[in-house]
Amino acid sequence: MEGPGVDPYLARIYCAVEIGLYDLAGKAMGLPVSELIGGRVRDRIRLYGSAGMYMPPEGYAEEAAAIREAGFRGYKMRPALGPDKDLKTVQLMRQATPDLDLMVDAHTWWRMGDRSYSQWTIEQLAEEMGSYHIAWLEEPLPPNDHLAYAQLKEKDLVPLASGEHEPDEDGYLDLIITQAVDYVQMDVCCQGGYALGRRLFAEIARQGLSFAFHSWGTSLELIAAAHLGICWPQIVAEWLEYPCYSNNGGPGMYPFPLASEILKDPLEIERGDLIVPRAPGLGVTIDESVIERYPWVPGPWSYFQIASPPETRAVESDHSIQWS
Repeated sequence: MEGPGVDPYLARIYCAVEIGLYDLAGKAMGLPVSELIGGRVRDRIRLYGSAGMYMPPEGYAEEAAAIREAGFRGYKMRPALGPDKDLKTVQLMRQATPDLDLMVDAHTWWRMGDRSYSQWTIEQLAEEMGSYHIAWLEEPLPPNDHLAYAQLKEKDLVPLASGEHEPDEDGYLDLIITQAVDYVQMDVCCQGGYALGRRLFAEIARQGLSFAFHSWGTSLELIAAAHLGICWPQIVAEWLEYPCYSNNGGPGMYPFPLASEILKDPLEIERGDLIVPRAPGLGVTIDESVIERYPWVPGPWSYFQIASPPETRAVESDHSIQWS
């Protein structure tokens, strides 16, 4: 299968159907999906807990410690409290979790209208955060400006990550071949599916870069991505993002019970790794009752405000949509 082309809306449909067909084919043939898309070279993939929203620096540090206590070996958060507080946040997180991989997602730094951080501020923060040995700084610059990423990467201040906003294969290849980042990111379920992922992984391996799955949804999305990741060694497909939701009082962003309830049985996680089942298909059973319990509601998920200039923007379900 070649993939859905360049239409982003068709791409999302294609990815969902592709994953469903591979699941059906695997069950019919008695093989796990991983064996149909390249063949697994391992049975587990490392997870990082993804949360960290709208808190003071002390709150991020507490959540980082809670994520570590939950068994994860990495924690990703979203700052934008202002340069001084952002750096203070990283300092407190590192003090609270000396042995935890910390990922800083700068997704909001260039969404703050007139208050977006300047190039000089970004470089200063990159250097200062790098001194705390964070795993990566994610999207501190507009994601389509690959040249700016390459120039920042040449300064060797901190590992850089980007990719979840790439519109097509050509964009990814430019990001990879120019080695503009250290970690390439992709959401398998809305950015091209297994076919594109396999092509990109091969080029990432040739360029000596690493890959980190972007995952922002349910356990079904996680297991679908994991089947692709385990077809490559960890040095290539290094991380799988695990969104942490505060469904049962644990650390997380907000309640999203559908994320886990979509599967009849919970995913197997051991020492911070997702264990990918060898059962046919995806190796999981979907609880179809979620369709009635959580009906689809059209329109944005929510709205957020930009103070300067005053503006209201919508939060959509597709995180591959370009920034404004």
